[in-house]
Formats: sequence, structure tokens, C-alpha cells
Amino acid sequence: MKDLMRLRTSLKEELQFALNAQVKMEAESSSKYLAMAAWCDRNGYSNSADFFFTQAEEERAHMLKIFKYIGDMGGVAITPEVTNIPQEYPTFRSIFETALEQEIAVSQSINRIVGISRRNDDYATENFIQWFVKEQIEEEYIARRQVELFDVIGEEGIGRFTIDLEIPKVTYPGAAAEAE
Repeated sequence: MKDLMRLRTSLKEELQFALNAQVKMEAESSSKYLAMAAWCDRNGYSNSADFFFTQAEEERAHMLKIFKYIGDMGGVAITPEVTNIPQEYPTFRSIFETALEQEIAVSQSINRIVGISRRNDDYATENFIQWFVKEQIEEEYIARRQVELFDVIGEEGIGRFTIDLEIPKVTYPGAAAEAE
């Protein structure tokens, strides 16, 4: 039966495994961002909370996009189990540092999928995953700039309040050029 299933999909087993791992990573990212949003909301950083609520929705959409692709290609998409999501963070800054670390990890994972696609001559998956490569450029840029706000503005006095006001204003400059 396994051989018959392999005939129903053009996805090599290694690639299907990597895509399902990415589905799980996107689900975990969504849950982490949701926890970050809740922490920010509890601690009075409403602009940052809104930013992370939006990020949680985006990551869930990424998860679903990959999940659907696996099925569309005749593969077996696995519903991810997400556990052990941190609910508390030591500082406001640590949330943004954690978000940057998460985005870098996602970028590295996406790059691994590109490599696997190339090794397996799977041009359809490489083409599909290029959207995520481009998305990660934007995600990492925004996360880096947000962390930099802590150094530029400083956290003393009204610093954290000002940072919270500035968080939603951080955008990727390439997005405007891409829209044209």
C-alpha cells in the first residue's frame, strides 16, 4: 500500500517530512506569538499585543498554506501537536528578541526545504517555497528593527511606552516597491 501511496504523490518522502516539520514550526510560531500578545496585553503594551495577534494569524495562515500544498500534491499532511509554549517572559525586550530568534529559525528551516527540493529535482515545491523565502526577508527585517528600537529609544522613563507606540510602525521598505 505504501508504494501505491507514493505513486499518488510527486513529493519525495524526505520532502514531505520537511514540509510537515515546517507545518509544525509555523503552528508553534503562531502559538508563541499568541502567548506574546497575551503577555503584552497583560502588561499594558497594547500596540505590541495587537502586532503579535496579527503575527499569530499570519503564522497560522502560513501553516495552512503549506498544509494544503502537501495535500494538493497528493502527500499526507499531518496536523501538528503544539505543546510547551512559554506564557511568561522576563522583560518586554526579551519578547522581541525571542521573536527575532524564531524568525531566524523559520528562515533556516525554509532554506533547508529549498535545498531538499533542489536535491530531489522538485521544481514545483521549490517554486512554491520561494514565496516563503521572500516572506522571511520581510519578517526578519521587521523583527530586527523592532529589537533595535530598544537600543535607539532606551527603556528608561517613558522608553517602553514609546517603543510600544513605535512597534506597529516598523515595516519592510521593500514591501512598498513590491506593491508597485
